[in-house]
Amino acid sequence: MKMHRLLAEAASAIAKSVFREHRVLDHALAEAFEDNPKWGKRDRGFIAETVFEVARWRRVLGFLADSEETTALCAAQWVRMGYDLPEWWIYRGAAAAEMAARETQLATQPRAVRESIPDWLDALGEAELGAAWGAELAALNQRASVFLRVNTLKTTREEVTAWLAASNIEASAVPGLPEALVLAAGKSLPKAMRLDGRVEIQDAGSQMIAPLLDPQPGERIIDACSGAGGKSLHLAALMGNEGRVFGMDVDARKLVELERRAKRAGASCVKSKAITAATAADFAEVADRLLIDAPCSGLGTLKRQPDLKWRLKPAQLERLRGIQADLLDRYPAMLKPGGRLVYATCSILPSENRAAVDGLLAKGGFRLLEERPVSPAASGFDGFYAAALVKER
Repeated sequence: MKMHRLLAEAASAIAKSVFREHRVLDHALAEAFEDNPKWGKRDRGFIAETVFEVARWRRVLGFLADSEETTALCAAQWVRMGYDLPEWWIYRGAAAAEMAARETQLATQPRAVRESIPDWLDALGEAELGAAWGAELAALNQRASVFLRVNTLKTTREEVTAWLAASNIEASAVPGLPEALVLAAGKSLPKAMRLDGRVEIQDAGSQMIAPLLDPQPGERIIDACSGAGGKSLHLAALMGNEGRVFGMDVDARKLVELERRAKRAGASCVKSKAITAATAADFAEVADRLLIDAPCSGLGTLKRQPDLKWRLKPAQLERLRGIQADLLDRYPAMLKPGGRLVYATCSILPSENRAAVDGLLAKGGFRLLEERPVSPAASGFDGFYAAALVKER
């Protein structure tokens, strides 16, 4: 297969910005697509696949190409994709034939190279998860499926399945998750359907979190780290839009997006609230249920953001653990006695999960009801953790 030079150069430039400038891959791609509206679906697909797979397999491709230069990493990825390397693609590294030969030597390399992850992160994963780390890491290197959550305030899963089928988008029900659909491999959701309000793109693992709160119609629920509100909207649907869901965050831009999404979804019970130093006191014992979906390493989401493993640093992880402990120290004041607290992360590291919960339990006043770890290796979903606790009266 032959490549278009402009597309190849664009893909390489985006990958270089991700590695050298630590740009978020999704954002860099979206900006490039917006700046180049004439790129067709196939063009965008070639660029996105190149950049995602180069980020996912950076160390593997570096071994195959015998070079860390982005141009060489892209060349190795294109060889894997079945393209002929053109004469105009100049890079310092192994030739295509040499790359194919080096594929056979890959099995002899250390796991951190084979699974393309920084050495420090591989050591940390093994220290925290032991023998389970290898399988989790392999699962996190798989390409992510597209999961949808059906907005039951507007429609049913059966109606959405038919609506998608009318646009030649095949979707299947996800066992055990009554509002979840997974798209057939290679299928995506057009922008107009994403903004329709009938569905939200939300990983199946993430869809397990809101039901753990067991929200009831008429209650007051606080989603204390709501971001753009995926779980706030899920809570509103589970409550039948009766009661109040306070979506809180420190980032005002995310709350603007939450309001936009809530309006689109018909979730009128959702109210956004910027978090300030006084929020915990202002909302003292207001909530029947409290969700703390804490900032975390995001290691459970490497399938869909493989660039994250190159941006994350040990000091940043330590800072996040401190934030998690601080949130569990301050925010439970907003929960009524007898109320239910769910602490959640999209990490698979026990130091961000059960260790944080144990810190809260050690202070007294809470009792653990259940834990729900979501293993990428066991489920095929993103990695999550959630624990439900009750605040003693």
